[in-house]
Order: sequence, then C-alpha cells, then structure tokens
Amino acid sequence: MAQSQERAIIVLGCPRSGTTLLQLMLHAHPRIAIPPETRFVTSVYWHRKRYGDLRNVDNLRALGEWIVYSKGTRFGDLGLDPEETLAEIVNGPRTLGSALATVFRRYARRFDKPRWGDKRPAYHHSIDQLARMFPGAQFVNIVRDGRDCVGSLKNMSWFRQDSYGAMSTWAEAIDNGRAAARKLGPESFYEMRYEQLIGDPEAELSALCDFLGEEFDPAMCEPHQVAGIAVPKRKTHHANTHREITQANSGAWRERLEPWEISLSESVLGGRLRKNGYELSGASRPAAAHLANYAKVSTKRRLNWRKRELRDRVWRLNEPSGRVAAVPPDNAVSEEA
Repeated sequence: MAQSQERAIIVLGCPRSGTTLLQLMLHAHPRIAIPPETRFVTSVYWHRKRYGDLRNVDNLRALGEWIVYSKGTRFGDLGLDPEETLAEIVNGPRTLGSALATVFRRYARRFDKPRWGDKRPAYHHSIDQLARMFPGAQFVNIVRDGRDCVGSLKNMSWFRQDSYGAMSTWAEAIDNGRAAARKLGPESFYEMRYEQLIGDPEAELSALCDFLGEEFDPAMCEPHQVAGIAVPKRKTHHANTHREITQANSGAWRERLEPWEISLSESVLGGRLRKNGYELSGASRPAAAHLANYAKVSTKRRLNWRKRELRDRVWRLNEPSGRVAAVPPDNAVSEEA
C-alpha cells in the first residue's frame, strides 16, 4: 500500500464513455480522492513557458496564482482555500508537476485520504505529458461502444462539433489508448470496458483495485452516494450519477443515431469496434460524401494534434525534465536555486 501511495491515478477515455462514473467509484474508495475536472493541468503544461524558471519563487507564485484565481480553471469546484493552497505551492518543491500535485494532495487531505488522482476524458491526448509531470502515475482508460459515445456526444450542448467530429474523437481516444498501453506497459496502464463495469461493478472494480495496489471496498459500487460531493451541480448532463448504476443507456445508439450515422460509424470505426468486442449491425455502406466529410474532419484533427506534439518535442530540447516532474513535498527548497 505504501508503495502505491505516491502514484497519481489518472482517469481518461473518450467523452461520454463513463469517466465521471469511474471517477465517483474511485472517489468512493476510503483511500482515494478524485476531484471533478480541474481544467488546469494540461493548460499549465502547454503554457509553462510564460512562467519561466520555477526555481524563482516569484515565478512559482505567479503560476500558483493562476491556478487558484484564474477564471479559466475549475479550482473553485475543489472546496479548497485559495490562499492556503497558494502558500503550500510556494513553499513546496519548485517544479511544474509539484505545484499541480500540491493542489490534488490538498484535495485528498480534505477527505482524509492518502491517494489522489485526476479525471478528464481529453487526457488521452496528453498521456506522455502527464507521465512526465507525474512520474509513476497509473492511467485508467475506460472504453465504451463508439456508437454510444457518438450518439451521446451529438446531444451534448457543450460539444461544439458534429457527428463527424464525434466519430473522430472516439477513434483518437482508442488509438491513443492503444499506443499508451504499448509504451507504458501493464504496470502503469489499465483499460476497462464501460459495459462490463456497469454489468458487474464488483468484479471489474476488484480487478481495477488489484492494478492500483488497493483493497476493493464495496462502497465503490455505490458511486451515487458521493455524487453530491464530487460532481458540480451545474453539470446537469451527469444527472444519472446521482442514481444507482444502470445499464439503461447501453446500446442506446440504435435509437439515437440516424441510419447514415450508423453506416458511417461502422464503416470508419468498424475495425476498432470489433477489436474492442463490439458487434456490428451489418449496416449498408455509407455514401461517398459522408466518407469524404469524415476523412476531412479526421485528417484536420490529427494534423492539429501532431503539430502540438512536435512543438512539445522542440521545447523539451532545452528543458531539463527535473523542472517539470513532481517530487515528494519534503524535497522543497528554501531559497531560489
């Protein structure tokens, strides 16, 4: 247990694949605290140059102030005192990962728990960066039938893309998860199916706890008990998290998707669906125009992400990893290095 305590738990997956449900299941564990989406971890990483060398305490303070006071973050959802959090960041180790880890440790202490983690579906695009900031992190990737994800995403008011974008989003999540599994290995990367999780929560969560190095606790099978604490009230699209686990929405794509969307999904996502254990309906071949639109959207998205990755590689050439990776809080420096 002590060995796993300093290992961050990162929950990720395609949006609408059950990441919030899994977050609550983990948060219900007596030793684990997973907050609602913070929205500042990857933002801090990609804008780290604006803060300069964090060995300078003034730079570290500026970073901490952005985390706790910026309107662009969700720090307010954590129920933490901003001034006390800022003080702990400034007095902690002067690295990017350490500043972030300080916030999560404080959140875990709020519930008297030793382990902390974070959840955000889009983290599947930033696994390498997260592993760099949080050495030893354990990644938990949840996979849901891509057709259900598409059917749910297109009905979300916050999802600004169309069905083509939704399909591309699921494909990217699957491909990024597969690549991470190869790179990180079974000690650091774990994948589970949403349908199996809601079908047999105890068995699936017991296996997950084995991966995390924790004892399974039955409270994890009652995530609705902590939904009032760990899910902000404004997130009305997570209303089901306040109820007992249900399989009602599994396979809802049959009603939510139009015939052309089913045909296109099974054509462009078919290989990934089958590889993940999902049967195809045998829909007819999609129209050429739909295939062309998907290819255009998918290609543009992938190029944008590749440009970002290339930029990060260039930045790393002159950036010692020691200034990014989190270190234990007792390694704090007392003066500017």
